[in-house]
Amino acid sequence: MKKSHITIIALIAAVSLLLALPSTLSCGNTLKTRQNYVIGFYNLENLFDTYHEEGKNDYEFLPDGANEWTDVKYQKKLHNMATVIAEMAKANGAFHTILGVSEIENRLVLEDLVSQPELQDAHFEIVHHDGPDRRGVDVGLLYRPDQFTFIDSRSIPFSFKGTAVPITLSPEEQEEFRTRDILMVHGSIDGEDFAIYVTHLPSRIGGKGGDLRSLGAEIIRKDAEKMMARYPGIKVVVMGDMNDDPFNESMAKWLGGRKDIAEVGKNGFFNPFWQMLDDGYGSIGYRGVWSIYDIIMVNEALAKPEKGSLGIQKTDKKGHYGVVFKRPFMVTQNGQYKGYPFRTFSSGKFINGYSDHFPTYIVVGK
Repeated sequence: MKKSHITIIALIAAVSLLLALPSTLSCGNTLKTRQNYVIGFYNLENLFDTYHEEGKNDYEFLPDGANEWTDVKYQKKLHNMATVIAEMAKANGAFHTILGVSEIENRLVLEDLVSQPELQDAHFEIVHHDGPDRRGVDVGLLYRPDQFTFIDSRSIPFSFKGTAVPITLSPEEQEEFRTRDILMVHGSIDGEDFAIYVTHLPSRIGGKGGDLRSLGAEIIRKDAEKMMARYPGIKVVVMGDMNDDPFNESMAKWLGGRKDIAEVGKNGFFNPFWQMLDDGYGSIGYRGVWSIYDIIMVNEALAKPEKGSLGIQKTDKKGHYGVVFKRPFMVTQNGQYKGYPFRTFSSGKFINGYSDHFPTYIVVGK
């Protein structure tokens, strides 16, 4: 055989080998293989359409409402949200496998979001259930069907029955209380069972609601324990705008979040954003104080995975297991809110920003 033929055969073999290798996923300063999957959360800050929804107090987000919420502003908002999600995909080398979202009005706004040109290559599917919140805001989940196999989902309402949390509301107030339901999505990644919980726990307005956030955390943990009993070895991820920091009672006691992986036991959770908060990271700022309300936790099966199975991965050289994602365009560049998230509205005026929260994510892989 001629030497030139041997060279050609060798080149063909080399190209075939390269094509067979897994693609790469870059997270922070580390390089990951295709066996890694990005799981994140983003509070979209009042992603409302421009139409009134019967029975919902969405009047401020209408063309003649307080925010003069026109289709032009709505389209700008959609573009801005899509830009951030696409920028995360650019940073990671791939779109999220799973992205939980909050402060969305309905399924329509998610359909409009995933239809944005920046996101079309992700081919995101949607999981959403209408909830009882009086303003009409819900949580939802976007997923890539090529990486996450959907099985089923449930909308879990708040209930005061059987709680061990000391509740401050009277029986009459409990009867009238309405908030966002908790979304549970059951599916699989790389053949492994996953239960994903997406939540937006009650507000801190007026310095209240600590007991209600603890109640929500208790509801999630009880449901997760049932899933773990029903599906031994299932990987559980809890994410959301908790309106609490990792060290607050709702997260540390009632949900059982731990700062260190070594401390995570059966039915417990590892909270990677606790150490990140200690190290000066924040997803939301208020009066000079940074917090991480946008929390993602994983159960023992993900924190301490069996050999050869999916587990949470480090995302930077400092040893963190989470990411608070921000880019200069997402940050207020001047004025009294300089350095804070560049939000949609300021003092009631539309400023064409992004969100008052930075998104967060984790990476799971082998």
